Amino acid sequence: MRHLLTTLFLIWMMRLPALAQPAPKAFDADAANGLQRLVEPEISPDGRWVVYGLRVADTGKDKYLTDLWLAPSIGAAGPRRLSFTGDIAGKPRWQGSEAVFFLAARGGDEEQKKGAQLWRLPLAGGEAEKLTDIKGGVEDYALSPDGRRAALVVMDEEPDPEQAAGWKRKTPLPIVIERFHFKQDREGYLDGRRKHLQLLDLASRKITALTSGEFSEAAPAWSPDGRQLAFLGNRAPERDRTEATGLFVMPAEPGAAARALATLTTDDEARPAWSPDGRLIALPTGDDAKWSAYQQWRVGLYDAAGGAARLLGAGLDRGWQPQIAWTPDGAALVGTVDDDGHSQLARIALADGAVQRLSGAGVAGQASVAGDGRIAFLAGDWASPAELQLLEPGAASARTLTAHHEDWRRGVALSMLREFSASSADGTEVHGLLALPREARLPLPTVLLIHGGPNGQDAQELSMRTALRERLAAAGYAVLLVNYRGSSGRGQAFQRAIFADWGHLEVQDLHAAVDWAVKQGIVDPARLGVGGWSYGGLLTDYLIASDTRFKAAVSGAGSGNQLSMFGVDQYAVQYEREMGPPWAQRERWLKASYPFFKADRIKTPTLFLGGEKDFNVPIAGGEQMYQALRILGVPTQLVIYPGQFHGLSLPSYQRDWETRFVAWMDRYLKPQQSSATK
Repeated sequence: MRHLLTTLFLIWMMRLPALAQPAPKAFDADAANGLQRLVEPEISPDGRWVVYGLRVADTGKDKYLTDLWLAPSIGAAGPRRLSFTGDIAGKPRWQGSEAVFFLAARGGDEEQKKGAQLWRLPLAGGEAEKLTDIKGGVEDYALSPDGRRAALVVMDEEPDPEQAAGWKRKTPLPIVIERFHFKQDREGYLDGRRKHLQLLDLASRKITALTSGEFSEAAPAWSPDGRQLAFLGNRAPERDRTEATGLFVMPAEPGAAARALATLTTDDEARPAWSPDGRLIALPTGDDAKWSAYQQWRVGLYDAAGGAARLLGAGLDRGWQPQIAWTPDGAALVGTVDDDGHSQLARIALADGAVQRLSGAGVAGQASVAGDGRIAFLAGDWASPAELQLLEPGAASARTLTAHHEDWRRGVALSMLREFSASSADGTEVHGLLALPREARLPLPTVLLIHGGPNGQDAQELSMRTALRERLAAAGYAVLLVNYRGSSGRGQAFQRAIFADWGHLEVQDLHAAVDWAVKQGIVDPARLGVGGWSYGGLLTDYLIASDTRFKAAVSGAGSGNQLSMFGVDQYAVQYEREMGPPWAQRERWLKASYPFFKADRIKTPTLFLGGEKDFNVPIAGGEQMYQALRILGVPTQLVIYPGQFHGLSLPSYQRDWETRFVAWMDRYLKPQQSSATK
């Protein structure tokens, strides 16, 4: 008996720390700021180490900071931090297994104005060493296989106003535009400068030009023998009027001529990947450029000697993400496939295009493959932010190498997930996700939260970008997340269904999801809100102009008058190809602009928000809708974030947008509660 009592006492004592843990808190602004983001994992050639970036919100400095971390793939030791200044611009690369290269803008104000430079950090100890000092900075780079050279991507130097004859000292030169595609979000107005390849000798620090002229080059990749470089570039006669890309190969020598292998469409984040034997180059490849906004990337194989090209896995009606890597034996490639609310690590065989899924439910991505076949990648799910994973050759499942969110996760209460499907007006099956508060009585006030893109998907993930979902659920709302037509993950036809027909089938699909939730008794139809950012903002405008069922709306970075966006935003190439010019397709443009031209039908109180410097969906899109509702006497408000582009880059602004969103819903969907808390 004494032994039994002792055992029970010990068990009770062991449980005390767990019992003493405070109850998880509701997901609020502090919880959102506590979310971290792992980025760009790179496994060392010998497979022993993985370097990656960790992005965190520094609320004191009101900025996101990124540092490098190093995780061992063998043993029980945890990851350790490599940098402490928070200024990593990205792209960590291994030099053998002895050092890590990366881009960072460091030093005083004048040094940082030059842009990100190339640095080398020895793992044996010591400070990082700056390798370049280029005005305008280094945009991208690739290390040669022997680690002695680097191919850099560098923008032409900007003209110095002090050197312009008769120009007032320090005054910026006028911007002279001659290009068809003349503006881009974050980059601003596009002048005549180009991006070119330069060769850096790491021993002498000598830099020589590899390419020059009127064309830009990007995404350099070394052949396994270090003799050639593959790169991407648009050398079409009217390059600003097409998104078709050329795949080129050239000897890694100054003055060498480039040889064109193929003209194709690919993602902006894609990079050519050489096979281990140097015979083939793999690259994510799409269909005709006219489908650029709705591409479903497949794995393209191109003969490095200039022979035939082919697509792998043509029967897989799902898209690959831009990063793909070869297995060491050259028998397959590894990447990530988007599939119906999930993103899975997958292997595609060279011989027959057979696809093998290597990860399960949730979201995986950014795979890096070592010489011994180990695969490092990021993976998470609805309730777990992405952490670094390692898949050993022949293993049935991956193991987790990091636990950056372990303490955070224990202290936060998250929503509950339910998958659902609904039948749209024309019978199309539409899939989505439903986030529910942990404790709530049905029916609930509900927010239809619409993702942007439209070529993207709401997936089973927990990340910085899904914080609004959790804040709404914590505030007592059911949250509907719908992968409407135009979304990825459901096949090519599903993506392309809205081509040149915006605000039609997507609206039907979104209404079908709401109807399903009402029928299920989940949604209180008298307390229904809608909102989103980017294309989610556009669809919000479409919904409130076509139905008065929504009692509150938040349109972020949206527009209701698409006609007025022509020549004002960055999509001139897409508009010409998909919509046609307004003078030739007047009715099509007016149809796509019905939220503005039928604004008198809108009864929904609506909050409009956007970035002051947004060239993607200019703030004019929100201003016009705001002005229309003001004239009509519909409750409305306009919020402009100073100095911000399409995506909000400051933690304070991101939290502000989320807080305003929830408060706007509370004001109109919970009026008694909202007034009681004032």
